[in-house]
Amino acid sequence: MAVLTVAAARAQDPASWKFSSKKVGDKVYEVHMVATLQNGWHLYSQQQPKEAIAYPTKFDFTKNPLVVRTGSVKEMGKMQKVHDAATNSTAYQYGNTVTFVQKVTLKANAKTSLSGTVEYQTCDDKKCLPPKKVPFHIPLG
Repeated sequence: MAVLTVAAARAQDPASWKFSSKKVGDKVYEVHMVATLQNGWHLYSQQQPKEAIAYPTKFDFTKNPLVVRTGSVKEMGKMQKVHDAATNSTAYQYGNTVTFVQKVTLKANAKTSLSGTVEYQTCDDKKCLPPKKVPFHIPLG
């Protein structure tokens, strides 16, 4: 019975995440956080228009004295601007897949990691699921 509960809960999340890092220079890495969405589902951009009621995607990084983040998390994907006549609001969203990229520099040549959580909300044409937090731990070095 517990297996069915877990499977049903997992089926309720139309987004799956993959986390990886790529060395791009001396002690410099790009961290890739990729969301893949089931057909018909979307999640929201980190930045939203002022009148938006959408729940933006948020990244919260755990402090690591060996890691310096450079700039903000960038988004790579086909962003859609969608206007909802019922709420008279516009939202920036991604369907199919979106890659979030954070550049980081290590303060020393050491093996460490970038950890934290991503919080996001998924919606389809009829409903939105409650916001969800997914932890990540990405090896560096």
